Amino acid sequence: QVQLVESGGGSVQAGGSLRLSCAVSGYTGSSNCMAWFRQAPGKEREGVASIYSPDGATRYADSVKGRFTISQDNAKNTFYLQMNSLKPEDTAMYYCAAGRWCRFVEYDYNFWGQGTQVTVSS
Repeated sequence: QVQLVESGGGSVQAGGSLRLSCAVSGYTGSSNCMAWFRQAPGKEREGVASIYSPDGATRYADSVKGRFTISQDNAKNTFYLQMNSLKPEDTAMYYCAAGRWCRFVEYDYNFWGQGTQVTVSS
């Protein structure tokens, strides 16, 4: 049984930093793309960053480029989202996910974590 467990969310002032972690357990099969999505109240879930585990190729949403960095530690079966220069508009529930294709499309991902809240105050 595959489980994804996020941690590291919290409250921070604008300009601050947080690092989210996603611990993956179980066999994900061909779901080699790990991603972070987020959903703010009243908005649709959106893809933020993804990393293709076999080669480390990364992809970012335009809104976070230059501020967020996705990375992985294969030895720990964990991937991360380093978030710097946080803005109030980054406030959302953040979810990690595993899927086959590294597109920011929800239905591409068949394994999801429970979410961790990030709140950025101005």
